[in-house]
Amino acid sequence: MRHNKSGRRLGRKPDHLQHMMRNMVTSFFENEKITTTVTRAKELRKLVDRMITLGKRGDLHARRQALKVIRDPKVVGKLFEMIAPRYAQRPGGYTRIIRLENRLGDNAPMAVIELVEEGYEPQDQPSGEPKDVAAKTADEPAKEEETV
Repeated sequence: MRHNKSGRRLGRKPDHLQHMMRNMVTSFFENEKITTTVTRAKELRKLVDRMITLGKRGDLHARRQALKVIRDPKVVGKLFEMIAPRYAQRPGGYTRIIRLENRLGDNAPMAVIELVEEGYEPQDQPSGEPKDVAAKTADEPAKEEETV
């Protein structure tokens, strides 16, 4: 039984799944985008986000932890020097999954997983009011001025 075991098995034994995910995350950071099935992309997203968070920490221990997964020092260097600094202000959500047409051979749902490129601006929100209420109160005085 698989009690308290999170994650998808993807029809593979744990060792094979671990090696496949390591290869996929290495290829992802080399190319910054890969095409795979939707379920593999969803599993890969967890690992990619974890590696970028390690890259944002930037210390020696984080680099060694990333080397346990990625296993290619050049790719780890690219992660720590080029990719992670782009997301220094973003608290998470570094990737996007875009669905494609199904694969011709077995009709599997395909997707592209890629890094999010646009910048992140933190939103200043009033602490007492929900976001929708603050937007409505900001729009109401403008309507009154137009009618007067």
